[in-house]
Amino acid sequence: MRRWLLARQAFATLRSYVVSSPRIIPNNPNTLLHPPSPLFPHSRFFSQITDLPLASVIDDVTTADVESDEIEVEVEGEEEKLHEINAEELEKVESLLQSNDADLESSLDSIGFTLDQDFVIKLLQTSNVSGYNLIRFIKWALDKNESFDVTVPVVESLVSNVCSGGGVLREKLIYSLWDFVKDIAGDGVRALNTDILNEVIVSFSKLGKGRTAHEVFDKFELFQCVPNADSYYFTIEALCRRKDFDQAWSLCQKMIDAEIIPDDEKVGKIISWFSKGGRVKQAHLVYLAAKEKGKQVPMSSVSFLIAKLCQQSKTVRLNGKPVARKLKPVGESFEENENVRLALEILNGIPGDEKKHSMKSFSAVIQALCRIKDVDTAKELILKMTVDGPPPGNGVFNFVITEYAKAGKMVQAIEMLRLLESRGLKPDLYTYAVLMSGYSNGGELDEAKKILEEAKKKHVKLTPVMYHTIIRGYCKLEQFDEALKLLTEMKDFGVRPTADEYEKLIQSLCLKALDWETAEKLQEEMKENGLHLKGISRALIRAVKEMEKEVADDGNISSAA
Repeated sequence: MRRWLLARQAFATLRSYVVSSPRIIPNNPNTLLHPPSPLFPHSRFFSQITDLPLASVIDDVTTADVESDEIEVEVEGEEEKLHEINAEELEKVESLLQSNDADLESSLDSIGFTLDQDFVIKLLQTSNVSGYNLIRFIKWALDKNESFDVTVPVVESLVSNVCSGGGVLREKLIYSLWDFVKDIAGDGVRALNTDILNEVIVSFSKLGKGRTAHEVFDKFELFQCVPNADSYYFTIEALCRRKDFDQAWSLCQKMIDAEIIPDDEKVGKIISWFSKGGRVKQAHLVYLAAKEKGKQVPMSSVSFLIAKLCQQSKTVRLNGKPVARKLKPVGESFEENENVRLALEILNGIPGDEKKHSMKSFSAVIQALCRIKDVDTAKELILKMTVDGPPPGNGVFNFVITEYAKAGKMVQAIEMLRLLESRGLKPDLYTYAVLMSGYSNGGELDEAKKILEEAKKKHVKLTPVMYHTIIRGYCKLEQFDEALKLLTEMKDFGVRPTADEYEKLIQSLCLKALDWETAEKLQEEMKENGLHLKGISRALIRAVKEMEKEVADDGNISSAA
């Protein structure tokens, strides 16, 4: 036997030498560079260690290698058989766990089965077993079998089964799972990882338990786990669902400080949640952090943030608490002015291609700029739109024209009107009405009438408000004849006067001209048209009429005397 082993070693040496020898040309193993020389100094080398010829030794070694491989395969097969799960035992335990046995632990004690990690994982992957019973089974296994250890795969399988088994989440079950996780962590078992805790957070989020989800997040360090971007995202989502924006923002600050920003879609959702909750400043800070990290925030979230920054808030925050805002000019609110500036910065930072499809964002910013009385900046933005896009429509022009007209800057208002027309757009009736109102308020009624004539050429049908604007201006200047002419022209053009036009004329005739007769005619005309004159106006006509009669009577008495 010893000789056979020595022969085998000799053959191994020979094979190693042949493989490593430079005598053999790589591309032609059968060609030698030099004449063959004996590898061993004595021809009787093999006879010194064995009586078998060399060829026989080689055959024996090859056969021995094959037999050795077969033995190894047989051993591996035996190991696989040892780890093979007993289907009958699995079915027996599974059947027991599917039952409603109140004394489950005693029943498990009474049946015999091999308990190991593979068996437990296979059992946990069964979808038709109650999550409560699975947790009870793991607890029983830990108590009854000292050799059984809870590992990460076991906990992963349990959490996956309980949290994402396809059924409706039950609050009590998820809390039981969370208690189990805390118990095994408290015992010093290293069987948790970030993914496991994330799945628990998601479950509490779906149940609307934001505070408990936050509690899970706070346990990461204690459980020796490191939160990732999903950990922050899922916890922030849970808190925002409960409108606990203060806690959500505190967690967001930690996320930003740790420079752990979720992917594009998720960071976009975080921005939208804070925007919807009225925390636009916080949403803007998340946006800046995402941009700094090179994230491509979805345009839907960017547009929503811009819209919320431009929105007039119905409440203001005093000492961190929302308070209903008082009726005062929005321009006095520094916070809202600053929000509009932030919206403008975001808008200017949108890439060119995406900017061409951001008409709603441009419209929101221009309207907000006009609201805070920064009309010149709004005008500049429109001029940029005419060059770079998106092409401005009537709406954005009307915002600027309206504010210029209200401020009495009619030259700038007319410039915007002409720019609108040069773009191939047709001014609507609102545009003309605003311009006429601006001229009327400034006493420039001739210019207002020119705008009215221009409107007649562009539109077949006008609205009563356009005439009402000029009629009011003539009444203010006590040019009642011109006002009455406009009322007649209004009817001739097919525009039916409303009670407002009659009211304004009647009151002006009575208070300024003391012309109750014309006022009475207008009242009769109103009756014919089915319009009702307010009681105060009727009383005004009677009062002027009686006053004139008294004056006439006093005059007659004086003449007679």
